[in-house]
Amino acid sequence: MSHTHTHTHAETTPEAEAHQRRAFKTMILIVIPIAVWTVVAMIVMWPHDVADHIRSDTSSYSVEGLTIPTGRVVSVTEHSCDGEVGSVPGVESTCASGEVQVTEGPEKDSIVQVEFTAAHYASGVKEGTKVKLFRIPLPDGGAAYQFADFERSTPLIVFILGFCVAVVVVARFRGFMGLVGLGFAAVVITQFMFPALVSGDDPVLVGLVGSSAIMFVVLYTAHGFSARTTTALLGTLFGLAVAAGLGVVATRWAHLTGVASEEDYLLAASAPDMQLTSVVICGIIVAGLGVMNDVTITQASAVWELSNSGQRSAAQLFTSAMRIGRDHIASTVYTIAFATAGASLSTLLLISVYQRGMWEVIQTEVFSAEILRTVVGSIGLVLAMPLTTAIGVAAVRLGSRPPAEVDDEDLDDEDLDDELDEDRDGDLDEVEVVEDENFGEDPDAPYRPTSRR
Repeated sequence: MSHTHTHTHAETTPEAEAHQRRAFKTMILIVIPIAVWTVVAMIVMWPHDVADHIRSDTSSYSVEGLTIPTGRVVSVTEHSCDGEVGSVPGVESTCASGEVQVTEGPEKDSIVQVEFTAAHYASGVKEGTKVKLFRIPLPDGGAAYQFADFERSTPLIVFILGFCVAVVVVARFRGFMGLVGLGFAAVVITQFMFPALVSGDDPVLVGLVGSSAIMFVVLYTAHGFSARTTTALLGTLFGLAVAAGLGVVATRWAHLTGVASEEDYLLAASAPDMQLTSVVICGIIVAGLGVMNDVTITQASAVWELSNSGQRSAAQLFTSAMRIGRDHIASTVYTIAFATAGASLSTLLLISVYQRGMWEVIQTEVFSAEILRTVVGSIGLVLAMPLTTAIGVAAVRLGSRPPAEVDDEDLDDEDLDDELDEDRDGDLDEVEVVEDENFGEDPDAPYRPTSRR
């Protein structure tokens, strides 16, 4: 007699899907209050009349009547930068004067003279280059023109479309939904978080409310409504809360003012109701969104895959998932470091330019702010990994069938051994041994017992 146990671990089996549905229904009871809090907080905190919190006389962009038309370079003439604004005495560099044809606005098709700095000219200014111009109205009805920047719409559109096409072709529908979530995130950041900070709202609340709203939409649109996604969401929200708390502590303890560059001074003058420390704190929260989301969704998937592949006890499941998570965290550490170094390379180069001890240089605000932003966000990321694992394991156990419905698939190893022992005992009890009727008559005949059910 044989006793066979059949286990199906494919994620798409009805049993696995029912398991996840039960876990999802349980976790959604926790997620709904958080979602309600996020929506209500966003409605209450939504900024209005932001213009009242902005000074319009601190930037060249705020000049009354200023417009920024497009022009096309028709000729370029090199000259020395000596005596030019921004030139360094004793350092030879090449600037340029350019004739630019205005292609829009009241003076369309007219030719104006503009100056290019050494950096602008070195970037490749030539005949046909499209540029943006500051058009400043004059009292006599005319206008003065200055070089503003290069016209970059074409390369921006090409590379953004290339990115979107690559994502959709490779990831298909999930990739498309990921782009939808990314668009929503851009709306929340620009229409809610930025104006709220300018209005002087609490940076921790702004960061947490805005980031929570982003994570709800981004995770569920990209990965669907499931126990896995909800597990990752809860882990991510925990990581964001940790990053927010540590961000406040780090900002105050390190006396970060938020003023480390010319742009920061301009920002402080233009938005007097906003404390620049709030930019640092909110930046710490937002900086951890992407990588934290990556780690938690991967960890949640790992827990459920291990569960479907035969991991039985909660301890075994947690231990196995943590081994995967440790590898992911190890690679994420230097991923964050390299990404930060690349994004802040021009700032980091000052370490060499200052020609002072590295420890002395990195204590300046321009470096300390970047380092603390990266480290604090990484702490939240690292702590979110084990919590996501624990939530996933708890969800797996919560999604298990009630005891009355437990079948062979839900038995642990000890139950399986007990069941086999009971089967063997039962089989022996049912066997009736009958001696061959010729036994004893023929001494050479072998003993041939038979069994009857």
